[in-house]
Amino acid sequence: MEKEIKIWYDKEADFLEVIFEKKTGYFKETENDAVMEKVDDKGNILGFSIQKVSKLKNNPISLSLKSSAA
Repeated sequence: MEKEIKIWYDKEADFLEVIFEKKTGYFKETENDAVMEKVDDKGNILGFSIQKVSKLKNNPISLSLKSSAA
């Protein structure tokens, strides 16, 4: 089954957003200050965002996004 993933980058704001599923949800903090994850009301991961992407040239992000849903 194919799944469409939306990727959006705003150069002026230096902001990257990746959305796996277009559903109502909210962004919450992760262990990395630059990364927010988008989840639905059950804790399923819908996507993530990264702030200040241009600063990552020599410092890649490694982070696990885990669903809270059972």
